[in-house]
Amino acid sequence: MRIILFDDPSRECLLPLTYTRPVADLRIGILTISEKWAKRFSDQPVSFKTVDYLQPKFPLQIDADNLLINGSVCPDEGLCSAVNGLKSGEALVQDELLIALRLDAEGVQSFENDSKSYKSITYEHDFVKISYPEDLFKLNDIELRKDFKLLTSGRTSASIDHTNTILGDDFFAEEGAVAYCSTFNTLEGPIYLAKNTQVWEGSHIRGSFALCENSQVKMGSKIYGATTIGPHCRVGGEVSNSVLQAYSSKGHEGFLGNSVLGEWCNIGADTNNSNLKNNYAEVRLWDYKKQSFRKTGLQFCGLIMADHAKCGINTMFNTGTVVGVSANVFGAGYPRNFVPDFAWGGAQGYEVYALNKVFETAELVYQRRNRTFDQTEKDILSKVFELTEQHRRF
Repeated sequence: MRIILFDDPSRECLLPLTYTRPVADLRIGILTISEKWAKRFSDQPVSFKTVDYLQPKFPLQIDADNLLINGSVCPDEGLCSAVNGLKSGEALVQDELLIALRLDAEGVQSFENDSKSYKSITYEHDFVKISYPEDLFKLNDIELRKDFKLLTSGRTSASIDHTNTILGDDFFAEEGAVAYCSTFNTLEGPIYLAKNTQVWEGSHIRGSFALCENSQVKMGSKIYGATTIGPHCRVGGEVSNSVLQAYSSKGHEGFLGNSVLGEWCNIGADTNNSNLKNNYAEVRLWDYKKQSFRKTGLQFCGLIMADHAKCGINTMFNTGTVVGVSANVFGAGYPRNFVPDFAWGGAQGYEVYALNKVFETAELVYQRRNRTFDQTEKDILSKVFELTEQHRRF
């Protein structure tokens, strides 16, 4: 049986994070959504059904028997049991939302994201669904606790150096995790250190918290729950209720709160984001689908930064700022609350960040992590550049 994770209409509402990945490749908790489903199904490989320009990087693999699962839905035990119990041609639905269905190879080819097209079985229990970028930090505590239980059940934590102080019992370190002279408070939520991670001296970390493979927390950092630092990241300063997807750095002093960073982002030294308006009003975020600002229903909401975006030292992000793919922000003052994809500049104005310059920088960034910025990556960014041209009327 093949597991295929498909994008539903929420992909448009999750832009700019989903310009460069399927919805199921988003990280929330400790794992990406696709990794969660794979783990729940005994580490079975998964594939993706997404927009055409992303399929070369995230290929679709079809078998004679396939479970198609909504990539914006996070699994739990009850949901997995219901999905696994589907018979060919049956669909698991809630209201008009298509959660999952079982199809043969021909059915996958003609798949329509419409629950009315299949024999429906109603799922009546609650579950976690990611519909907007802010959901990644808003629901991160729930998913982090679920992932912690999933990854540590029946296992014993590796030991860490005696110079650390651990409060509570929900602490787990994989083999190869290293920490010295730091405090870990699990009384408010679990703390997970993946293999080959480092927590440098003098750091104070409060759960729930996950430090994913090959990432570092720098000296004197202050990290509050519910925060996830994805693989190959480096963080310092003050971080609260934020999610870094992977390969991104906030290595210096400054505050990041109620925020989401994509991959290959870099936050300059002493950069801060506001996560609360001065008048305590509801925060609005730029919505690519609506082409306008959308009410979030949140009082605390910070920065949403897409893949390859960067900012210079002392950048000041206002409450509820969205920064697009490969944007480069710098200079004095507050940049506006929506920085378009491939914008170069700041509060004093923008110009277009030309693709050839984007590629030059990306190649250097990838080299530092022993990765290759290949033609597939170039094709994706080229397509995103084309799709977002309407926003760059500088």
